[in-house]
Amino acid sequence: MTAAPAVLARGAALGYGGDLVLQDLDFAVPVGTSVGVLGPNGGGKTTLFDGLVGALAPAAGELEVQDRPAYVAQTDRTRLDFPVSALDVALMGSLARGRWWLPASRADRRTAALSLERVGLESESGTRFGELSGGQRQRVLIARALVQDARVLLLDEPLAGVDPASAERMEGLFSALRDEGRTVLVSTHDVQSARAFDLVLCLNRRQVAFGPPAEALGRDVLEATYGSEIVVLDDGDGQVRAVTVQHHDH
Repeated sequence: MTAAPAVLARGAALGYGGDLVLQDLDFAVPVGTSVGVLGPNGGGKTTLFDGLVGALAPAAGELEVQDRPAYVAQTDRTRLDFPVSALDVALMGSLARGRWWLPASRADRRTAALSLERVGLESESGTRFGELSGGQRQRVLIARALVQDARVLLLDEPLAGVDPASAERMEGLFSALRDEGRTVLVSTHDVQSARAFDLVLCLNRRQVAFGPPAEALGRDVLEATYGSEIVVLDDGDGQVRAVTVQHHDH
């Protein structure tokens, strides 16, 4: 028997207050797969993640996730003025599977510390979250997701604005999580980094393409995905290269 997909969309549409943001979603993500979710500003990347975590019910069709996903939001949507440490934030991941009104257990604190170590921030466990760099904050949020031990992880623009060293570490972590059998969906506006994923999902208020990067990232698809927000270049090796000129929203 073929294993059920980790994430499945059948003719799904999503929107807010009756206004559709995404339509024509039709894809199946196998378990243990990494997916780069590409799209322009307002193209629907965050809207898709809202649907996958259950914050939005499909306006049409079906949208299914095999297990409760862990969601890592964009760091510019997090509060930086709360007096919490990096360890405190990572420890919040334990609330998803426990009784939130009880103090954290010793085992939970150990798991949180190990998760910070895994993202290379064990030395910053006592540092106030708001005092960390953007890349470090993003890695703390990933540590929080690891504490949840979810089989499906949704990361919303985790590489946006981070330093090269943090980006390289996180890309290695994505691969390691996939190798553990987890399913990782990462939204990004960086076409070149998307080539490192097993599959690519291109969105521009509808599903433009879904498949392996070598097949899905052709000139026609990129232009349909980004329109005037992209410069597509052909080089002599037959590979299409692209530079986006936009930021993120939906």
